[in-house]
Amino acid sequence: MRIRSLGVIDDAVVELSPGFTAVTGETGAGKTMVVTSLGLLLGGRADPALVRIGAKHAVVEGSVTVPAGSGAAARAEEAGAELEDGVLLVSRTVSAEGRSRAHLGGRSVPVGVLAELADELVAVHGQTDQQGLLKQGRQRQALDRYAGDAVAKPLAKYAAVYKRLRAVGGELEEITTRARERAQEADLLRFGLDEIAAVEPRAGEDVELAEEASRLGHAEALASAAAVAHGALAGNPEDPEGVDAQTLVGGAHRALEAVRSHDSALGTLAERIGEVQILLTDVAAELAGYADDLDADPLRLSAVEERRAALTALTRKYGEDGGGAAAVLAWAEQSSARLLELDGDDERIDELTAERDALRGELGQYAQELTHARVEAAARFAAAVTEELASLAMPHARISFDIRQTETDAGDGVEVDGRTVTCGPSGADEVELLLAPHPGAPPRPIAKGASGGELSRVMLAVEVVFAGTDPVPTYLFDEVDAGVGGKAAVEIGRRLAKLAKSAQVVVVTHLPQVAAFADRQLLVEKTNDGSVTRSGVTVLEGEDRVRELSRMLAGQEDSETARAHAEELLAAARADA
Repeated sequence: MRIRSLGVIDDAVVELSPGFTAVTGETGAGKTMVVTSLGLLLGGRADPALVRIGAKHAVVEGSVTVPAGSGAAARAEEAGAELEDGVLLVSRTVSAEGRSRAHLGGRSVPVGVLAELADELVAVHGQTDQQGLLKQGRQRQALDRYAGDAVAKPLAKYAAVYKRLRAVGGELEEITTRARERAQEADLLRFGLDEIAAVEPRAGEDVELAEEASRLGHAEALASAAAVAHGALAGNPEDPEGVDAQTLVGGAHRALEAVRSHDSALGTLAERIGEVQILLTDVAAELAGYADDLDADPLRLSAVEERRAALTALTRKYGEDGGGAAAVLAWAEQSSARLLELDGDDERIDELTAERDALRGELGQYAQELTHARVEAAARFAAAVTEELASLAMPHARISFDIRQTETDAGDGVEVDGRTVTCGPSGADEVELLLAPHPGAPPRPIAKGASGGELSRVMLAVEVVFAGTDPVPTYLFDEVDAGVGGKAAVEIGRRLAKLAKSAQVVVVTHLPQVAAFADRQLLVEKTNDGSVTRSGVTVLEGEDRVRELSRMLAGQEDSETARAHAEELLAAARADA
């Protein structure tokens, strides 16, 4: 792996060769260069504070060798990336304003794609991971990861049933706790539906009644207007000398008909006047009939106004503004459906209760299967970690797991192995990692019984076990040897060197005992010209490596005693390789 960092707080190019690489330097010098840059390449959060003052952006580039046919290669190709001879180019750009861009194999990709690849390519572990191991939730996750499909498959089924049980329980609680409110809502809906049923409105009836009321209220004026119009068209029998439209149009028609044979244009006009004559006759007849059919009954007008008042009252209560009778009928339809739903609460409660009980039984079966799988995996996992601790200067330490459940009398418990216990999203098990550091010592939770150095070694042992069951190509350990020294530090270096035979191992360390076992040692040094701080990376070999180990041992590069100790460390590490 090769990392090139420009415009970040530190500028440098880091070559991470296969095998075991130790990164050393003054406190904090190597961490920003390696850990932060690698974190950006793996989809970590882009912090604009990482951009060096005065720079517009920071760029981190990396080249990673990806095994052919691996999940990482498949995911990269799926994202459109190109691999050159199995090498994948990755870059991340962070602007001073905080904007971030990612490129994979020459293609622009979402940052999330880098994070997906990270799980396949690199395992990063630091002091925060040690603290995380103190939490029971993380301990359960570690056990489940080690167990693999034996836990993953029943856990997936358990999670689906648990989610459905939560949904059913929530709906059941909502129905039962709001029973009074729902009963009141049902009573209001029944009252409204009864009111509407008593009036029996029809769609469009309010418009029809408004027209009829207007007609009845103006019956005398309508009749007078119809009579005047009829007289103008057909004549008034009481005025024989009066002139009407039909007579005048008839005379015009006869005049044109007499001469139409002499000019076709007048013939056409004669035909059109004939049509007007027919239309006038029809309109006059309808006006005569309108007056005869006009109803001026005051009793009917009173009935219409009363009906309109009833519809208006319904509209004010149950209809939208301007919706009229149609809005009232729409409310009635919706309310009838809602009332059926509310009236069906008892039946729904019975259905939900039966489903809840069935789900609890199913959940208990999956929880029991999870427990048995975890107990079986815990025995193997504890034995493997205990064996690793023997190689880390803890020969008498013993790791074990306490897997237990909490019994409950509450109604929401499930039955597991004949006991009613509480359940959570990941099962009924509470998983706790125990450590007995020496013979005769009772196993205690590592949060209470492990020192800082012991915790570092336990975490390293766990990761080494994972490397054998769920390997990744590269491991980055960020000062996981904190709190360790002496012989324990030598054993950690020896174990990391052994791990490096099957994977690439990068360690940021301040322990010479660990650095001495590395195949390659990089020194990160900061320089400051008064305005810009830069980091330089140097590959240490021969005399330079002895001087750096001497500095790490005694703080004195030229101390003969420290040099002798450094050379002894290197010789022992080479002999052990």
